Amino acid sequence: MNQIYQMNKNYYAIIMAGGVGSRFWPVSKESFPKQFHDMLGTGQTLLQKTAARLEGLIPKENIIILTNERYCDLVLEQLPQIDKNQIIAEPAMRNTAPCILMAALKIHKQNSNAVMVVAPSDHWIEDETAFISNLQNAFDFSENSDVLMTLGIQPTFANTGYGYIEYDKSNATAEKKVLQFREKPDYETAKGFLKQGNFLWNGGIFIWSTASVLKAFETHQPKLYALFAEGLEQYNTETEAAFVLENYNKSENISVDYAIMEPSENVYVIPATFDWNDLGTWGSLYDKISDTPSENAVVNARLLAENSSGNMIKTDTNKIVVLDGLDDFIIVEEKEILLIFPKSKEQGIKQLRNRVKDKFGDQHI
Repeated sequence: MNQIYQMNKNYYAIIMAGGVGSRFWPVSKESFPKQFHDMLGTGQTLLQKTAARLEGLIPKENIIILTNERYCDLVLEQLPQIDKNQIIAEPAMRNTAPCILMAALKIHKQNSNAVMVVAPSDHWIEDETAFISNLQNAFDFSENSDVLMTLGIQPTFANTGYGYIEYDKSNATAEKKVLQFREKPDYETAKGFLKQGNFLWNGGIFIWSTASVLKAFETHQPKLYALFAEGLEQYNTETEAAFVLENYNKSENISVDYAIMEPSENVYVIPATFDWNDLGTWGSLYDKISDTPSENAVVNARLLAENSSGNMIKTDTNKIVVLDGLDDFIIVEEKEILLIFPKSKEQGIKQLRNRVKDKFGDQHI
């Protein structure tokens, strides 16, 4: 980056790369989820973009990938700069709290002065310099205070698909005290949040010292903490894998938001100054690529369009696509599958994927 941001051996990153991304079917499949794809045609996969972004502040040897055990080879293939010891392989899907707790215990054993960021592998961040600046501020605050931090995203419209963070407007500093986390609202409630002016989208980016997050787990999730603390002697040794295999399935399926963020009193948020997109659906990818609602958004395709607008088009081989009289559709080619589906029904893609599985077999999902 530049001289303002110095590599610090106490800085660590956890990249969450275990999800399936089922709303991006048919490109995102259980065998090859969306974080391992170049979803925007940039030449880098979402995972590669995330790792490169974090390497602007965090030593590459301190970047840890949390993923399902079936994706370990994909991670090593796409991130040759990391060692296999930097991968934490979940033997089962148990939401975000168990794997974050285990990662924090492993890091704290190695470095008791560590501060860490937890970042999704599949989000898009536009202004990476602003992201690093916000992250540096959060690290500075977390190093010197017993706090749990998050970067909140400035809402651009009344989105009903995200959770919201309500913060104390009276805070004059960059770090705002969180009053409460709010569930995904209906449209009228979301409009009210924006009008109040002290609500941010919850982007799932968390920062804390390992000491603070372990204290929070021990306080609010004592059973979960006890389960993983039993493996302290095994972590970062050859016997770690056996401990994880034996005990991971015993952990509760719970998100880090529910486990520690919502019940804790020492939670702060920094309103992000970077543009962000969670790339959660084909519609959000369309929003990221297109400048106007009437445009067609195209990835890895060559388009000839007549009387057609608002379409999201992606092929896997730079195919020529010809459209006439088609508006607001998702058109996606992925090997043996061609999806032509109304954008207005995109929330139904997950269910559609299950119907394809029932009719044509597991290999297609």
